[in-house]
Amino acid sequence: MKFPSSLLLISIFLLVSCTTKPIEISGIVVDEYGVPLADAIVRIKTTENKTVSDQFGRFSIAGVLKNEATFVTAWVSGYYINGAEYVWQGDENIEIVLHNHSDSDNPDYEWLPSLNYPGQTEDQGCFECHSQSESDLSFPLPVDEWLQDAHSQAANNSRFISMYLGTDLHGNKSPNTNYFFSRDYGRLPLRPNPSQPYYGPGYKLDFPKTDGNCAACHAPLAAINDPYGVDPTELEIIEKEGISCDFCHKIWDVKLNTTTMMPYPNTPGVLSYEFRRPPEGHQFFAGPLDDVAPGEDTYSPIQKTSQFCSACHFAVFWDTPIYNSYGEWLESPYSNQETGKTCQDCHMPPSGANQFARTDMGGEIRNPETIFSHQMPGASNEELLQNAVNMTVDAQRYEDQITVEVTITNDQTGHHVPTDSPLRHLILLIEPIDETGTLLSQISGPIIPDWGGIGNPENGYYAGLPGKTYAKILQEIWTDISPSGAYWNPTQIISDNRLQAFTSDISTYVFELPSEGNVSVEVKLLFRRAFLDLMNQKGWVVPDIVMETETISFP
Repeated sequence: MKFPSSLLLISIFLLVSCTTKPIEISGIVVDEYGVPLADAIVRIKTTENKTVSDQFGRFSIAGVLKNEATFVTAWVSGYYINGAEYVWQGDENIEIVLHNHSDSDNPDYEWLPSLNYPGQTEDQGCFECHSQSESDLSFPLPVDEWLQDAHSQAANNSRFISMYLGTDLHGNKSPNTNYFFSRDYGRLPLRPNPSQPYYGPGYKLDFPKTDGNCAACHAPLAAINDPYGVDPTELEIIEKEGISCDFCHKIWDVKLNTTTMMPYPNTPGVLSYEFRRPPEGHQFFAGPLDDVAPGEDTYSPIQKTSQFCSACHFAVFWDTPIYNSYGEWLESPYSNQETGKTCQDCHMPPSGANQFARTDMGGEIRNPETIFSHQMPGASNEELLQNAVNMTVDAQRYEDQITVEVTITNDQTGHHVPTDSPLRHLILLIEPIDETGTLLSQISGPIIPDWGGIGNPENGYYAGLPGKTYAKILQEIWTDISPSGAYWNPTQIISDNRLQAFTSDISTYVFELPSEGNVSVEVKLLFRRAFLDLMNQKGWVVPDIVMETETISFP
């Protein structure tokens, strides 16, 4: 018997449809006592296929192929994620039971290490599952990336320690601060004695009998139970991990002023975070995915927001805002929820990895766009800095003069450039030279201030040369020291011309042309980690990073 071709096509279509058509599944989400849970996110694990349970805890979701088992997960706020494995086509009575996690913080919790340590006999820490070590993966996993990031070195960064103690990198210590007594104001500090060796400022020089709150951000594992009583130079092994894996994944919320949406002044780090350290016998991990199951994991929406970063990237001391990259972001268009970007968008971008755990430890393949890098590039990352701003140079020759106009635009960064530490600054350097390499005489335009370094330009001392600096300059109120990085003392901001998001700065320079010969004008925008005098005192060797450069030649 011969079928018409149209009937044959219909038969084939029906056969294929029956084989591959996604089948709807349904069920209920309940708590451990059988009470239905509404508004639970129900998802086919590792996919974008999800739904929400109704007021009776019921859900239905399509996307299960015939003859293929799937894993369906559920999560609702206040509960650990859980799921149902081996769900098949047409299943209608799936029950997903969610267990609630503690709504309080346990101060007796012992931190889980990020790394493996000699003599460790129990849980080997995050490294065991979340490091590429001993796996055949071609990309780094979160612990590998974190080890390359400044957050992992926050507690033992040599520059931080030298500023805390008032030493150089070799351990030479500046004299303790001397004071005089004022009838009106009491005890006031004196400037360092120029006749004595000096290795830069230090918190402990000014406040030798206190520990301060530096550890609240730099050593939070130790400071969480004692924010003002931790000396960062006296830490236990795990506490030296700085901003560790376990620390970030125990954060539940950030305490913000509901009017300003900023942390409260003088409450950095652990002073502004709310934690969920679990009771004995349990674990708790909060993360940015709602389908990590089974296990004692929960979804935390705040981990994908800039608010998550705010507590350590905003600080006010003595009523002076010192660190404020979060506030700068909040006041910029980048904070627009519809069109903006979060801190994580720029500092934790997907790296292309499609797993965040080793396969042999349960790691599953996911959409790479859902896995965020833990390398978190910042102020030491050349690529990030070279993509932070845009520079344009216009140079014109008029008879016996050259006019150079430079425009710097912060069109790629969601906060001021530079941001955070007031030691950081930019140097715009203009170098017009003739055929002999001689710098042309400057007729007008700004020059680099003395704190740009008085000395040989070949060694980075640019004071007096054509150019401009971009910085927040602090001055100590009682000693008039400026620029100062000792912001633990009362300071005031005497200038701040850093580049705000989506703003430009234009500077113009005029030079005298030689009577004959070619001329070239080289323009560089440099990022400098700290003021040159301070780096020399401390023995820090941190090369400038060239952010932008352009050379224009004239015959």
